Amino acid sequence: MQNQPTIAAALADIGPRLKAARTHRNVTLTALAESTGISKSTLSRLESGQRRASLELLLPIALALQVPLEELVATPKIADPRVHAPARKVNGITVFPLTRQPGPLQAFKMMLPADRTEPEPRVHEGYEWLYVLSGRLRMVLGEHDIVLGPGEAAEFDTRQPHWFGSTGRGTVEILSLFGSQGERMHVRARSRGGRSG
Repeated sequence: MQNQPTIAAALADIGPRLKAARTHRNVTLTALAESTGISKSTLSRLESGQRRASLELLLPIALALQVPLEELVATPKIADPRVHAPARKVNGITVFPLTRQPGPLQAFKMMLPADRTEPEPRVHEGYEWLYVLSGRLRMVLGEHDIVLGPGEAAEFDTRQPHWFGSTGRGTVEILSLFGSQGERMHVRARSRGGRSG
């Protein structure tokens, strides 16, 4: 698992933290054993890392030393969840990657300029799901020519000739999920005031 090394490091760090907290307060192992009811040998093995720490052992120690539990256990840091990938231009579209890791399913936010109105259908492997955030999206898919408004979604096999752009009335902002292996989102396109041809 991805967090395993971080958890292992936090557990390995308990012994040195425990010893530092105890010596900083000038408490001997014997005195700590007396106040916690935990044997001196167990405390010594905890500090040296030979004994695995448990909550049953750490709570009485934290109380006896009058330290917060966090001083004895460094909780693993959670990675920054924000995606910092820079935007890029692809065929005049501004693309913001929203997925951090490479994988079969990728998410993007796209800004389509108002002047992207000339269909140039393309074909490639995969499956795509689109959701319109703002503007009016014109989508050409095979023989269909439809318009989607904010809140509408479409899904399609990208092996069909397809193109999407603006109706010419302004910028269009969409979310796109693309699966190279053909993952399906199970949301169907609805034509509202669109053209078919």
